[in-house]
Amino acid sequence: MVKTKISKTARVLSFLKKGNDITESQAATRFGIRNMSAVASYLRMQGYAIYCNRKTFSNGNTASVYKHGAPTRKVIAAGYRALAA
Repeated sequence: MVKTKISKTARVLSFLKKGNDITESQAATRFGIRNMSAVASYLRMQGYAIYCNRKTFSNGNTASVYKHGAPTRKVIAAGYRALAA
């Protein structure tokens, strides 16, 4: 039996596509990713709508939370304008 190794980026993308969100520390613990912003940037360049928002938790701590979503019409229009230039 051949065991195929899936990349960390692919595992994160699969996790986000299921509707989950993830913080930097969760990405480090769960997937071994040290720089989640770089992974999010890479996925954005591949055409995925990865959003980052600041969230304040009940204990007062704040963190960047990454999430996969659907792009708005404005984002799509901006992309087409950039391609036309």
